[in-house]
Amino acid sequence: IYISSLSFNFSLFYYFPPNLFADAKNPNPIVSPSPILSGPSSYPAAMSNQKKRNFQIEAFKHRVVVDPKYADKTWQILERAIHQIYNQDASGLSFEELYRNAYNMVLHKFGEKLYTGFIATMTGHLKEKARLIEAAQGGAFLEELNKKWNEHNKALEMIRDILMYMDRTYIESTKKPHVHPMGLSLWRDNVVHSPKIHARLLNTLLDLVYKERTGEVIDRGLVRNVTKMFMDLGESVYQDDFEKPFLEASSEFYKVESQEFIESCDCGDYLKKAEKRLTEEIDRVGHYLDAKSEDKITSVVEREMIANHMQRLVHMENSGLVNMLLNDKYEDLGRMYNLFRRVTNGLATVRDVMTSHLREMGKQLVTDPEKSKDPVEFVQRLLDERDKYDKIISIAFGNDKTFQNASNSSFEYFINLNTRSPEFISLFVDDKLRKGLKGIADVDVEVILDKVMMLFRYLQEKDVFEKYYKQHLAKRLLSGKTVSDDAEKSLIVKLKTECGYQFTSKLEGMFTDMKTSEDTMRGFYGSHPELSEGPTLTVQVLTTGSWPTQPAVPCNLPAEVSVLCEKFRSYYLGTHTGRRLSWQTNMGTADIKAVFGKGQKHELNVSTFQMCVLMLFNNSDRLSYKEIEQATEIPAPELKRCLQSLACVKGKNVIKKEPMSKDIGEDDLFVVNDKFTSKFYKVKIGTVVAQKETEPEKQETRQRVEEDRKPQIEAAIVRIMKSRKILDHNNIIAEVTKQLQPRFLANPTEIKKRIESLIERDFLERDNTDRKLYRYLA
Repeated sequence: IYISSLSFNFSLFYYFPPNLFADAKNPNPIVSPSPILSGPSSYPAAMSNQKKRNFQIEAFKHRVVVDPKYADKTWQILERAIHQIYNQDASGLSFEELYRNAYNMVLHKFGEKLYTGFIATMTGHLKEKARLIEAAQGGAFLEELNKKWNEHNKALEMIRDILMYMDRTYIESTKKPHVHPMGLSLWRDNVVHSPKIHARLLNTLLDLVYKERTGEVIDRGLVRNVTKMFMDLGESVYQDDFEKPFLEASSEFYKVESQEFIESCDCGDYLKKAEKRLTEEIDRVGHYLDAKSEDKITSVVEREMIANHMQRLVHMENSGLVNMLLNDKYEDLGRMYNLFRRVTNGLATVRDVMTSHLREMGKQLVTDPEKSKDPVEFVQRLLDERDKYDKIISIAFGNDKTFQNASNSSFEYFINLNTRSPEFISLFVDDKLRKGLKGIADVDVEVILDKVMMLFRYLQEKDVFEKYYKQHLAKRLLSGKTVSDDAEKSLIVKLKTECGYQFTSKLEGMFTDMKTSEDTMRGFYGSHPELSEGPTLTVQVLTTGSWPTQPAVPCNLPAEVSVLCEKFRSYYLGTHTGRRLSWQTNMGTADIKAVFGKGQKHELNVSTFQMCVLMLFNNSDRLSYKEIEQATEIPAPELKRCLQSLACVKGKNVIKKEPMSKDIGEDDLFVVNDKFTSKFYKVKIGTVVAQKETEPEKQETRQRVEEDRKPQIEAAIVRIMKSRKILDHNNIIAEVTKQLQPRFLANPTEIKKRIESLIERDFLERDNTDRKLYRYLA
């Protein structure tokens, strides 16, 4: 309908498509209907009469009806167009005219005829295409299918454009499938699900996948197009018609192949093949499968090649997990970790086997008497094993926290199987801080100390380590044998950080005493200038309680030294009130100058006991064991060790023993060795070194440790009861054990004894009705 501007000529026209309307009386179509709007034909006249005359629209003079054959004729036009499109002869078609025809059919209520006609026509063509596809032989089958599928898609796009108005109105209102989805459904039903195509198509695809898995080259692009067709037809079509059978075939393939591999390969090679297969499947998904299929196909490979053979792989003789751990096969271990992490309980299986092996290996290490003979070597082996597993966990297991925890748990388990581990770790530290750290950079010293602290954390009886460490530190400080004060203090800071101030307060007090003693000696010699010539005395004044408690060992000092000691005693007690000095001669050292036969001069570094023995030979050429014992009053065990180091150590034998033997007897005679020679002017004899305790000494140390634990257990009980007021026996045991765990593992029997002791001293009382319930008494 076109209306010209009212300010000019005003006319009204109707446009009717040909053959649309017919006169009720005259069946011949009306070609030129009469206008129903009258008006002036000239502009001036219209303008002059504008106010006088009104326009009127009149009704049709004839009743108009739709041509009954219109729908059939129009559909025939559209049907011919669809045939031409499928026959790839659409170049001469007017899509504008075809669209207008489809538009008018829908507009005049012929939508259903159009919709059913389109379906019937397309179905006929698809059946013909299915026959052509069925006739294709061999490799041409998929190519023909792909070709017809592409043709169908192009035709479907054209048809959809022609029927766009039906798509938007009629189909929307009737809730029928749209043109494009309907075209896909028709392809699915008439081609893909054709009895002669369906199974053949699936078998062809699976056969191509099998060939590719066995090393043959296939046309991936063609397979990609066919699988893409399944995806375009709908997720359910892809899954039901291809993916599920594909996964089932893959499962069977890998089930057979994994069994062949595991029978013929060692663990490392098997894991390489499994990793390769997994990579291939992921690559296959990227090339011609739906991305959602990746998780499903990898799950199949993981189940068939890894999960179903986990136990056999990790326990495989001469190549399984234990063999990899023993031979540091980081690449194989990393591959096992990455593959096993993909399956349920995979890492737990690896972790359990590693833990079991580590505990068994550690148990053999710490319980072997031969390996426990040298404490330093014993600890070094532990550190080497720790470094080994730290490296494995770092390189192969990606620093997995669960593996780190398993390793820590294992080391804690077997280190505490040997009751002497605290002593041995302290001896290791003593060896390093005496001589083992000479020439080592500060950074490397810190690394060694950190490793020692790592072993220290595993100890359940940290108070035993403290006891031994204090003894060894005391000997190092008093003999001046420590390599580095900075290293000593660094280790104490680490212990303080780990266990708190209480653990290291006495150790820090030992360093304070050494510094104070230096100031005291300067004051002593400043007030006694006459002592600048003659023997020099250096005294370390040790605070009782900070240092290891040792009984004062009797010893008669030489007169020259005894005089100096008395002068120092008078000076010290004169400058400090309320103090008492007790000489610990067994902890001292001395430097003495000696002249042997032919004027051979040496400076001997000896212990205080050794000095007392050697000074006796200034007045006698020959002395018996009894005479030496009587003159020095040194206890027999100490004296025998002293004489043994002076007379029986090759290269250090400044005196000779008669008769010659390794042991000291009470009837032995001793004389100065005039033939003693050494290429060094300064000779160290019997230096104080840390060594393993004898069994009696070990028992004594253990007893002292147990005595020191009693007040700590009691203090913990009182702290707990003071806050809880009322608590039953089992909970007290649990709370005390937990509270004391940073220092030692409290024995429940000992805790019970301490509870009884506190009840006797009226700190606690038992409940009158429940004897297992305790009350705190303020």
